[in-house]
Amino acid sequence: MRTATITRKTAETDISVTVNLDGTGVYDNQTGVGFFDHMLDQLSRHALIDMTIRASGDLHIDDHHTVEDVGIALGQALSDALGDKRGINRYGSCHLAMDDAQVRCALDLSARPYLICNLDLPFGKIGTFDTELVREFFQALSTHGGITLHIDKLHGFNAHHIAEAAFKAVARALREAAETDPRKTDAIPSTKGAL
Repeated sequence: MRTATITRKTAETDISVTVNLDGTGVYDNQTGVGFFDHMLDQLSRHALIDMTIRASGDLHIDDHHTVEDVGIALGQALSDALGDKRGINRYGSCHLAMDDAQVRCALDLSARPYLICNLDLPFGKIGTFDTELVREFFQALSTHGGITLHIDKLHGFNAHHIAEAAFKAVARALREAAETDPRKTDAIPSTKGAL
């Protein structure tokens, strides 16, 4: 079973993340940040990764530390669950349409973190959620998951649709990359022999 549990406790947040890469997209995410929980649910459902997240943070200040630290812990959990990455596809991509929004994601589970995030969200808030935190989450996920992650908005004017399309596109690309290749189940997907 490709599973992992990460706990992270700081003076700002207390977080627990459990993932099962071979799940069916069952989720139970409670961070105290409503829109963010909705995005994490989308990530789980569309990646087919079972995900349970519990987070409490200094929301009386703002949502930043909670969102970023969940990204850190989730990235670490994904990395742990992938292990040595033997047999995985490694690469994944998705063009995802959601109403007015179209977002493209391409990623590499390379252990070389790098983020390109061109979402250009048109408003500063989605409800009470700061839209700049979308990038902060993906930066933390990329860095601590060892993921080369490219996310580009091709179209869109509704901030909710753009953000949700981004999470869903990342999810579908992650699903493809983390799945095992039946022709290479014992091989590391690199000519280096290690990732």
